[in-house]
Order: sequence, then structure tokens, then C-alpha cells
Amino acid sequence: MGLLRETQEVLRALMIVSTKQKQIAELAKNSPEMSFTALNHYLNLDWLKAAFFQCRWNSAPGIDGQTMEEYAESLESNLQSLLNRAKSGSYIAPPVKRVHIPKDASGKETRPIGIPAIEDKILQKAVCMILEPIYEQDFLDCSYGYRPGRSPHDALDAVWRQSMGIGVEVILDLDIRKFFDSLDKTHLRNFFRQRVQDGVLTRLLGKWLNAGVMEKGTVTYPDEGVIQGGSISPLLSNIYLHYVLDEWFEKEVKPRLKGRAFMVRFADDVVMGFKNQRDAQRVLEALPGRLNRFGLSAHPDKTRLVGFVKPGGSDRKGSDTFDFLGLTHYWGKSRNGNWVIKRKTARKRLNKALRGIAAWCRTNRHLPVAEQHKKLCQKLKGHFAYYGITGNIRCLYTYAENVKRCWRKWLDRRGGKTSVTWKRFQQILQCYPLPKVRVVHSICAAKP
Repeated sequence: MGLLRETQEVLRALMIVSTKQKQIAELAKNSPEMSFTALNHYLNLDWLKAAFFQCRWNSAPGIDGQTMEEYAESLESNLQSLLNRAKSGSYIAPPVKRVHIPKDASGKETRPIGIPAIEDKILQKAVCMILEPIYEQDFLDCSYGYRPGRSPHDALDAVWRQSMGIGVEVILDLDIRKFFDSLDKTHLRNFFRQRVQDGVLTRLLGKWLNAGVMEKGTVTYPDEGVIQGGSISPLLSNIYLHYVLDEWFEKEVKPRLKGRAFMVRFADDVVMGFKNQRDAQRVLEALPGRLNRFGLSAHPDKTRLVGFVKPGGSDRKGSDTFDFLGLTHYWGKSRNGNWVIKRKTARKRLNKALRGIAAWCRTNRHLPVAEQHKKLCQKLKGHFAYYGITGNIRCLYTYAENVKRCWRKWLDRRGGKTSVTWKRFQQILQCYPLPKVRVVHSICAAKP
């Protein structure tokens, strides 16, 4: 009965939040120029409960070491205390614990990630649940990253459709250097106040921006940037780039171009496509000034113009390629003999994935075969779920075959009297078959 009552309470809180979010969204849609001054009344105990149950329960603890399970032991009183402190202004945002996760299996390159404390996670999630319905009415169609109902495959599909639709000839591949570390807090506050001037929410935003970072026992307070890892960070980055790039491109750049153009942005990964070579060159020349105005800069080596003209005559391939969201885009012939834009797993991503498999098989070679099989199945299915797109079947088979080779290699090095030959390995695969290669995202099902 206790579990049933708790489940009913969670569903009730989620339904209340969903209804109020629709009301906020409708108001924001009908009043696009309005700045919201009274939003904190939505922040109540039910709202915090809904936020709590939408947080990841297996997330790592912050600097206080508290887990979600420990916090849930006195959930009602803990959330009430958090609500009172947030509303009264006495809430103190603790420093974010920074850890470095490896970018690849080698561990040579790492990416800094911030881990907020449990109460920070809950409160940030609750504030995001208030802000998202507002900004979803403002954000443009060119933005895809970390938005409800949008995925990397939607962004990839948009690039494909628009490139084919306008007859793209030039791609501007924009790489913003250290975006999250360079984001200007003053500009962010100004952008935020254009739409939200609620005292409680703006005060919380200021506390999160100034919370500091704890790394190796030392707390620092960066003047610039937003720490990745919190629930609020993706939304703040979208707000920032909405004003810096999205609106600028749609309202100021496109009306001045001679030919057709498009932009697709997934967080800070940006691709622009142009029909006219001169248009692309002008935008490339204007970008540094626009970004510098807001404390950002384009990476001088990674930002480039790519000649992406559709091949003609008897040419067998296009002039150049570009990578976006882990996939290499290139011109190729369809089965009907027509030139189309194809996608395949980017070489760096494929090599990284295979190095990760090799490292895992080496480290876990002494686990029971059944456990290894279960984990490898998860890895293969995850890989196919992302990279399983039309035209990428060869790379999928390359990945699957290399997984088999790697697994056999490290099974053979477990030790023991019997070596794992290929014949013996085939017998193992009959008992523990790996998932078959499959295309999950078919171009035939692309959105119109």
C-alpha cells in the first residue's frame, strides 16, 4: 500500500506540473514580448516533488556526498526546507564538484564535468521546468540541442533535408572555442531578463552562476563560463546562443543574402549551408565580430568553409566532406544512380568506439562469459541506436566485426588449458549470439 500511495502521489504531482506548464506555454506564446515578473508561485512542494522524481537516481553525489536515496528518506521535510530557503533567499548554492572524464579509451584527453549537490540538482530541475515552457515558444526551429522532443537525429535529418532542398554548395562548419568556459555571465543575465524578471528565479540564477567550482579540495570562482553537468546548464547555453547566433542568423543575416541558406545548431555544434559561395564567405568574415561581441570566439583551425557542390557528369564523388554530430557527410550515388548526400560514422568516432571496446574486453576478460555477453550486447545495441542510419551499413558491419575479433582475442588471453580459436569462438557465439547489425533510423521515415 505504501508503494502504491507513493506512486499515486508522484503521478498527481506530475499531472499538476504538466497542466501548469501548458498554461505557462500558452501565456508565453500569446505574449512574445512580455517579461515574466511573477513565476515563483509555481514553485511549490508538488513542483519540487515532480522535479525530484525526474532527477536521475543513480547520479553521482556532489560535494556533500549525499545520494538520492539518502535524501528520499525524509523527502517531505527536506523538500519543504529547500522550498522555504529558495523562496526566502537564504538558499546557498554549494560549489560544484568538478571531475574529469576521459574523452576516449586512452584517457589522454579529458572533459571537465560538474556534479552539483542533490538539492542543487532538484532546484535546478524545478526551475528548468518553469523556464522551458517559456523559452520553447521563443527558440527557433534551427535549434535542436537539449530541447524536449528533439534529438541529434532530428538535427541530422534537418541538415540532410535542407542541404538537398536548397542545392547546397558551401557548408560553414562552425566550432565555438570552449563555449561553456567562455560564456559571459553579464550578457547571460541580460538575455535572461529580457524574458524573465521574477525576483526569486533571477536570484537563484545569480547564485548558480557564482557558486564556484571545487576541484581537488580547492574552490575557485571563475569570472566566465557555466559549469557543465547541472540541469540548468543546457537551457542557459540555448538561451545564450539563441540571442547570439539563432536570431542573428534568421533576422539579420538571411535577409541580406543573395541565395538560400540554412543553419542547424545542436548546443554549440553549428552547421550553416549556403547556395551562394559569396554569401558563405561574407558570413564567415562577419562571425568573429559577432562572437567577440559576446565573449566568444570561433576556433581558427576547426571553423572552415567546405566546398560541398553536388557532383556532375561522370564524377564518382563530391569535392569535400564535413562532420556533424559524429557522422561524416559526403556525396554519393544512390541505388537509382542519383547523387545524394550520404552519412557514415566519422572515423574518429569509430576508432574511439573500438578503442573503448578493446579497453573494456581487456579489463573485464576474467568475468563470466554470460556477463561479458550481456554488456557487449548493450554496447552494440547502443551503437546501432545512434549510428544505425540509412547508408551507414558498411561502418556498422565494421564495428560489429571488430567487436567480435576483440572479444575473441581477450577471451583467448584469459588463461587456461583451452585456447579460444575461431572455431571455438563460433561455438561460443551460438550460445551467446551478439545483436545483428540493423538500421534504426531509415531515411524513408524522415520528417517532411
